[in-house]
Amino acid sequence: MNEHLMKILIVGDGDVGKTSFVQRYVSGQFNKTYKMTVGVDFSVKLLQWSDKDRVRLQLWDIAGQERFISMTRIYYKGALGCVVMFDVTSSSSFLNCRHWKQDLDNKAMLPNGHSIPCILLANKCDLSQRVVSAESIDSFSKSNGFLTWMETSAKEGKNIGEAMRRLVQEIMTVQSSLDVPHPEPQQDIQQLGCENNSRRLGCC
Repeated sequence: MNEHLMKILIVGDGDVGKTSFVQRYVSGQFNKTYKMTVGVDFSVKLLQWSDKDRVRLQLWDIAGQERFISMTRIYYKGALGCVVMFDVTSSSSFLNCRHWKQDLDNKAMLPNGHSIPCILLANKCDLSQRVVSAESIDSFSKSNGFLTWMETSAKEGKNIGEAMRRLVQEIMTVQSSLDVPHPEPQQDIQQLGCENNSRRLGCC
């Protein structure tokens, strides 16, 4: 059995539902009340990907507050994929996705220098007071290098597993293409993560 360790970042403005998304994906639960993430929280989920492959996902839930953004270079190190999330009822959180993607592309790269695979998630799609259209999201996703985008609802569990499967599939594809044609030794990215199931790294 091959086990693949993948560090995946969850980024976006504060209060867009990143923590709820991670909780729903990892434990299948939704909590209406949550504490603001300070610095970064991370969780682990083990997937039986195939008969021969298991995937251990490290989900790094990055704080969305401006004062923590200077810390992102530390948190991004060794990441193999990313979720950029916004709230469909908040136009500012959608517009700020450009900043998050640019920050990510500047600080997190694959060994070949390319951007890490990134999926755009339009969260809280269960709410009626939507202000961001699907057309706007589709255009933004294509013009900013996202592999795809999906509407999600952490509250209702909509597209949570589907989104992560799509991202993991892309990471597996990218990693296999990096491994095969480049036999020369490279830094072991897997060792840059942390195995613990739940940790909170504070911000100084």
